[in-house]
Amino acid sequence: MKQQIPARTFMIILFWLAVWQLAASAIQNNIVFVGPADVVRSFAMLLPDLNFWQAVATSSIKIISGFLSALVCGTLFGSMAFCIPALRHLLAPLITLAKSVPVASFVILILIWIGSENLSVFISFLMVFPIIYVNTIAGLESTDKKLMEMAQVFSLNLPRRIRYIYLPAMMPYLINGCKLALGMSWKSGVAAEVIGVPSHTIGEQLYLAKVYLSTGDLFAWTIVIILVSAAFEKLFLWLLCRFSSLSTKRRFV
Repeated sequence: MKQQIPARTFMIILFWLAVWQLAASAIQNNIVFVGPADVVRSFAMLLPDLNFWQAVATSSIKIISGFLSALVCGTLFGSMAFCIPALRHLLAPLITLAKSVPVASFVILILIWIGSENLSVFISFLMVFPIIYVNTIAGLESTDKKLMEMAQVFSLNLPRRIRYIYLPAMMPYLINGCKLALGMSWKSGVAAEVIGVPSHTIGEQLYLAKVYLSTGDLFAWTIVIILVSAAFEKLFLWLLCRFSSLSTKRRFV
């Protein structure tokens, strides 16, 4: 059964590529819509260009920096809010605000306050922080009460409680939160770059593709975003799951 899955996936991809090509052939307008062959040509023209790699590297570094900063801060403040109910109530309006305010509003405010240079860093941070914060609290609240009672009976100190009880309880929620937050960070980060148009970024290239009505480049850059974000997501989640499996295997010894 396992051997049939790649073949089936390949056939599904071929089916949708055929649908894509048929739609492009029916429209017959390269400005409105392009087929997969045109996108492959655009992609092949981008690869040797040094500006292509510079844009990918710049955007990746900024968006990943925003994500990792939000991961650290969200976990830290979520843990503090779990331990200090007053802090949780104090932060509740800010978390609600961050979850409900449109990305475009944040983008405009940040452009006014600090400019476009590090725009994607802040936007990625703002989109990811509430997700990690909420999932951290949910994970800590799911801690097994019987394990806590046992830790109290054996006078387990705080570092050991964190290592052996709280961390294993929190990790599944943190992993699920990261699965959602990773996609959000790339979508919001690139969208912010398209609005702010910082130099040497993917967002700038998407904006230029729109200005010059280069739909092939637009599709090619979209595929680049998907590939880069998927690669980072796979790598990061693998590392996080690896860390989680190691932490849950440990015992009170």
